Amino acid sequence: QAHFVESGGGSVQPGGSLILVCAASGFDLSRSIMDWYRQMPGKEREWVARIGEGRIGDGRGVPSYAAFVNGRFTISRDFLTNTMALQMTNLRPEDTATYYCNQYPPGLWGQGTQVIVSS
Repeated sequence: QAHFVESGGGSVQPGGSLILVCAASGFDLSRSIMDWYRQMPGKEREWVARIGEGRIGDGRGVPSYAAFVNGRFTISRDFLTNTMALQMTNLRPEDTATYYCNQYPPGLWGQGTQVIVSS
């Protein structure tokens, strides 16, 4: 069964940037639809972004984003390292959450990586 490990979180000021990375063991990320989710304290986990399986164009699957992303995040996949990334720019305090990656449909959840956006 696939196991995912998220990293790259941290504490930044509003307007800052972070790159989150998702690594998988025993699982080929290129063969699955992959998602990023986030969970804010006291709230349900919510979907953030998705990248389709396989290669299209320059090597990335077709991406899609939640409305609140509004062009600030970019999801990508690295076939050589079998990882997935979420590049986040122009971060806002409301982006503060623990971020998770998973295949679709979701399997086991990892520990997530915490993002704190605060001045």
